[in-house]
Amino acid sequence: MTRPSARYVLPEFTERTSSGSRTMDPYSKLLEERIVFLGTPIDDVSANDVMAQFMHLEYQAPDRDISLYINSPGGSFSAMTAVYDTMQFVSCEVETICLGQAASAAAVLLAAGTPGKR
Repeated sequence: MTRPSARYVLPEFTERTSSGSRTMDPYSKLLEERIVFLGTPIDDVSANDVMAQFMHLEYQAPDRDISLYINSPGGSFSAMTAVYDTMQFVSCEVETICLGQAASAAAVLLAAGTPGKR
């Protein structure tokens, strides 16, 4: 799996679990907590990443909510519609939260969250 690119080194931390311990990066921890983070312009690559995470989380627990945290200047219309369609397709309710900015195509995704959870 390719890790998200960043301008700095992502910290890793070790958690104790019932079966020992495991090392995780922040993005893996967010996904474990059912939080999908969209922190880049929306293009085909970021859209595919978000869509895959949504479908994985739905498969894992279709009755639990997914939170989509957005900090994006927008981007490709076709990539945005792919994410939008996935948000409508999954049976999970999708809570949308803006951290920073949600402009252009990202604003559409912010507004596409489940009513009462945007």
